[in-house]
Order: sequence, then C-alpha cells, then structure tokens
Amino acid sequence: MIMVRAIVRPEKSDDVLAALMDAGFPAVTKFSVAGRGKQRGIKIGEVTYDEIPKTMLMSVVKNSDRDFVVETIMAAARSGKKGAFGDGKIFICPVEEVYTVSSGVCETAQPEEA
Repeated sequence: MIMVRAIVRPEKSDDVLAALMDAGFPAVTKFSVAGRGKQRGIKIGEVTYDEIPKTMLMSVVKNSDRDFVVETIMAAARSGKKGAFGDGKIFICPVEEVYTVSSGVCETAQPEEA
C-alpha cells in the first residue's frame, strides 16, 4: 500500500475529490494548509505573500492503483490544459501497516505480486 498526499489549489480540491470518488477512491482526508513552492510565494504590488493557502488531500491505496490515482489527481487539479505554477505537488510514501481504531484490526501491507 502507498499513501498519496496531494497539495492542490483550494479551488480545485472539490474537483479532485469528485474525480477520486467517481474513480472508486472515496476514502480521502482533507486538510487546509499553507506554504510556498520554488517561487517563494507571490508578490502583489509591494506586498509579498510567502505562505499561500493550499489544500492537502491524503489517501492510502494499493500499489497497483498508484498510477491511476496520481493521473486522476493531476487531471482534476491542473489549471487549464497545460497547468500553471502553484497547481500543486503529489507525494507518494510506502505504508507498512493500517490499524482500524474501532476494531483494533491491523492490515499489514503485503508486497503485491507482479
């Protein structure tokens, strides 16, 4: 299993959530975050905003679904056809175990067969 963390523009988060739901991936955690990328924020007139509001979406999926989920997020989060600076980032991390709090059941991530 992998954890997918996508940082997207706040105005695109509903589009990404809808695309994931339609694709069969309804389990997502949503956070309001702030940060900056390589461009170090944005300057409007004399004022520099070095922390830009973003939304982080987090989901755990099977390794075999990785590319599909990433492509789904990118398509829904991209501004226009070519995208723009500030559209976001997607981070992928391995998940070793998942515990369900209510039942105490642990699901250990097993390597998927090729």
